[in-house]
Amino acid sequence: MQKHVDTTAYLRITPDAAITTKAHGGRAKCLQRLVRLDLPVPETLALPFDMVERIAAGQMPDTRAMLACLNGVGLVSVRPSSEDPDWGGPGAMLNIGMNQALHAELSRTLGVEAADQLYVRFIQAYAVHVARLDPEMFDSAKADGVLTPAEALRAYELETDEAFPQDPAVQLAEVLRSMARAWAGTSARLLRMARGAPADAGLGLVVQAMALGLGRPESGAGVIQFADPVTGEPQITGRYRSQAQGRDALTGEGALYLTRDPRGPSFEELCPEAYADLLRYGSLIRSRLREEMQIEFTIENNRLHVLDAVRIGRSARAALKIAVRLAEDGCIPKTEAVLRIPPRALTELLHRQVDPRGARDVAITGIAASPGGAVGRIVLSSSAAQASAAQGEPCILVRRETTPEDVRGMHVAAGVLTEKGGMTSHAAVIARGLGLPCVVGARGLRFVPRDRSVKTADGRVFREGDIITLDGSTGEVLAGAAQMLAPALDGAFRSLLSWADEVRDIGIRANADTPADAQTARMFEAEGIGLCRTEHMFFEEDRLTVMREMIFADKAEDRRAVLERLLPMQREDFTRLFSIMQGMPVCIRLFDPPLHEFLPSERDGMRELAEALALPLADVTARVDALSEFNPMLGMRGVRLGIVMPEIYDMQARAIFEATIEASRLGEPVVPEIMIPLVSARREVELVKSRIDAVAAEVRNAKRASFTYRLGVMVETPRAALRAGEIARHADFLSFGTNDLTQMTYGLSRDDAGRFMAAYVSQGVFGEDPFHQLDTEGVGELLKIGAERGRESKPDITVALCGEHGGNPESIGFCRAAGFDYVSCSPYRVPVARLAAAQLALLEPKNPR
Repeated sequence: MQKHVDTTAYLRITPDAAITTKAHGGRAKCLQRLVRLDLPVPETLALPFDMVERIAAGQMPDTRAMLACLNGVGLVSVRPSSEDPDWGGPGAMLNIGMNQALHAELSRTLGVEAADQLYVRFIQAYAVHVARLDPEMFDSAKADGVLTPAEALRAYELETDEAFPQDPAVQLAEVLRSMARAWAGTSARLLRMARGAPADAGLGLVVQAMALGLGRPESGAGVIQFADPVTGEPQITGRYRSQAQGRDALTGEGALYLTRDPRGPSFEELCPEAYADLLRYGSLIRSRLREEMQIEFTIENNRLHVLDAVRIGRSARAALKIAVRLAEDGCIPKTEAVLRIPPRALTELLHRQVDPRGARDVAITGIAASPGGAVGRIVLSSSAAQASAAQGEPCILVRRETTPEDVRGMHVAAGVLTEKGGMTSHAAVIARGLGLPCVVGARGLRFVPRDRSVKTADGRVFREGDIITLDGSTGEVLAGAAQMLAPALDGAFRSLLSWADEVRDIGIRANADTPADAQTARMFEAEGIGLCRTEHMFFEEDRLTVMREMIFADKAEDRRAVLERLLPMQREDFTRLFSIMQGMPVCIRLFDPPLHEFLPSERDGMRELAEALALPLADVTARVDALSEFNPMLGMRGVRLGIVMPEIYDMQARAIFEATIEASRLGEPVVPEIMIPLVSARREVELVKSRIDAVAAEVRNAKRASFTYRLGVMVETPRAALRAGEIARHADFLSFGTNDLTQMTYGLSRDDAGRFMAAYVSQGVFGEDPFHQLDTEGVGELLKIGAERGRESKPDITVALCGEHGGNPESIGFCRAAGFDYVSCSPYRVPVARLAAAQLALLEPKNPR
């Protein structure tokens, strides 16, 4: 025997009913708001979360009293009402209460065909969603191709050994129980948790009197919205279908356009008064509910009923456009517009995107490592990419994995696809820095070098020169050229970020290695360059040979002679950087990588180098072997190289100072920031500082010019963080390089960690990949120690973070809390960082140090 609970647990939705999103869900609260706006919403009851939970446990309400509360209407519907619509829920059930008696009555008033349609639809929906029967059982029950109510009832009875329930109260009770238990099921719980819902998220239900949408005069159903879901531009879209229910207008044939359209009849022409009312309701909803909503409506006997209004689904570019328009129209404050856009969603706006409305022939899937879309011909080598670019043909560079030698090809490619790698692989890191769409870890991709082709997991073959589309936002590779959307760097984008800048309280700089990077940084309004990795400048073709000559020089004076040829190149680079940044701070990291990275690793490359330098192949091979290290990451690189071969840093310092004088003469005064990499001891800083000070004095005397500069340290080793107090006495700033600091703290190679990282994360060893998201506990403690000890020794020292982590909202939150002055990230992550910093300032006001 069923238990009954207090029927007052549910509420009729009226303007003053105690309906809340936390207790009854978002749909119930939205319906109440529509009622308050005096929209023609049918009578509706709201069942709260705790009541639905009891229903799932078998404690049923008095459904007969519920129906009486709705004034004994003929048919009702039940819809889910979760706290967040994105969490989903069971599908809506319509036409509850349909039985033999009502079928007979509707046959007289609506006609047999309409009544049969209603009854059969309800029987099938009840059988599948409530009784959990196989929908295919109705296929064999049809005698003449069209299922009749009698055939549907007979099929139900044969399958269940009981008659189809005729009591509306019983029907409603079973529907409520089915929907409540579906929400409580394991599959539904896991699905909504994947969408961000807590495991114990509640479900409300709304029971609503139905407007049928059937009969004469005009009856039907439709949906209408007032913004394009892809672009966000104002646009009336939707459909209406006569003699229909629910969202039937969106499927099947016979739907009308909403507005006048030369392609066919429209709802505006058919029902001009109802159409005008919908426009008025849409404007009212937008201004009072402060959102762009899709309205679901029904016309019954020429009378308009508003059944529901839901937030329209939207792309990232549409979400931004809508939020900005709402703020500009005074519907929401600017700060709320800033808070409405997830920072990471901005990455979709910075690049071309594959149009979601177009066809997708997915050939390869992998990891979405760098967002954006690109169309181009397949090339299988860096040199082929350069040749393709020289001919003006876009290309996609496809490699097993990339190395530093591929950087030139990546610079000119439209996108990068690799068989191996993860989010922190070489290809992924460089691509994000370049703003280049990238997919890594392509599952099942196999190279066939002999045929200059690649083979996919399902056997499809793509040859060099074939056109593919790379979707770095989804990790998919499509065959052929897909439809594309242009970047959305329009007025709305700039308005939102300008509002963000008004409230954020931490600086945002960009990592920029080339003048092109600096231009991008300026375009995204970075507040300077926080990391310029000078070694990337030496990979250009005309410089690489000179660089290799320097490496093969045996004596310091020979190296100086070669470096003299590099000096004007570096000076020109820095002059262009300073000119582009127009007086903004530019932090230049001195040479960092081990020298072997500039030498070829394969036999053919060594032979070419021997020819270029007019050296015996044996000498080239011997030098490559001599420079090889067991662990290059911990070998002779960074400041160690600068101390052993000081002429390299001398040349770079001279180039920086001469460029400073030239750029200051042509434009805004420049105060360069020079950063020493991979420091672990105070004495390293003293040695390098003394030589740089000497070079500065020489340049001042030679050029008869005055300039200032700031010298700082890149904190990348745990020891540097621990000894930051004594290091800070000789530095103007400390910039934490979290890429290498994470590697050294964990004892992990970033390039090799992908082999086991997924297993570690899935088994809870690490919460996240520490190269993808800053480890605030371990690495973060070193950051705090370094910052605190540095400031204890030198209170006015600047403290910053640079590297891949700098653009992550989580890292920015940590740095704000730790009192850092700025973060620096790749140029294409600057907008994300600006927005994230603003949201943190609004949601978590920072305590003064």
